[in-house]
Amino acid sequence: MLLSEQFYQTEKTGYLNEQFRLFHLKDQTRKEFSYHYHDFHKVVIFISGKAAYHIEGKAYQLKPWDILLVNRHAIHRPEIDSSVPYERFILWIQNDIPWQELLKCFQKANDRSYNLVRLNSALQEKMKDILFELENSAKSDEYGKEILTQSLFLQFMVYLNRIFLEKQYIFDKKSYTFDSQIASILQYINHNLKEDLSVETLSARYYVSKYHLMRKFKQETGYTLHNYIVNKRLLMARTLISNGMPVTKAAQESGFTEYSTFSRAYRKQFKTTPSEELPHYSNPLK
Repeated sequence: MLLSEQFYQTEKTGYLNEQFRLFHLKDQTRKEFSYHYHDFHKVVIFISGKAAYHIEGKAYQLKPWDILLVNRHAIHRPEIDSSVPYERFILWIQNDIPWQELLKCFQKANDRSYNLVRLNSALQEKMKDILFELENSAKSDEYGKEILTQSLFLQFMVYLNRIFLEKQYIFDKKSYTFDSQIASILQYINHNLKEDLSVETLSARYYVSKYHLMRKFKQETGYTLHNYIVNKRLLMARTLISNGMPVTKAAQESGFTEYSTFSRAYRKQFKTTPSEELPHYSNPLK
């Protein structure tokens, strides 16, 4: 899904109905990508080129074989230098896979507000070997392809979780930039969507004028404070509904005080009513 300044467009350029899917992409384009999100989790393995990746207010400057954990519904966009080819692996992972423990790394990335996995040479070689075996297996027509592909995916994700959860990665403060105040506000919003998140409340909490806050938020993130909050609440409501929660309760739990407001916003955002199930669309090229 591509997001405009109003945070959402209906462009649908991919469909994920498997438990996971791997892409190996190399291109050279002048296209500027907008902020967007996915209904599934994404792992980006940067191979070569010149690129930065913006995820929820932080900009990561990538080095070859850096790995990024992009949690479902995290707002992100790549920033590509088109003077050189941009090569990467991208792994899509459904949220309802049977191995839920493998999704812990995404939740921990969200909790830490930190998404980068930079490896030492030994771990890098281990992960590269698994990744290339996974790619070869997924493309083959040999006996046991599906079983081997699944086992290699599980192996890759087990090691990725071990590395990230146990902080075996290289942490370098110079690898990313961010505005500390906006980063703190983003984290507060995402952990308190049910609470009062009016601009007046947030400006008082962070001792900044509401006009300065709105201007700075838009400058740092690319979208307005109001649109960000509304759409994060809508995404939370959709998740709760898909998990079986009654629509009215899901709206309340997501911070909507009036159902009519929620219903209108939901239809505008997702082009459907809250009770209808949606497929998982996105664009692998990002």
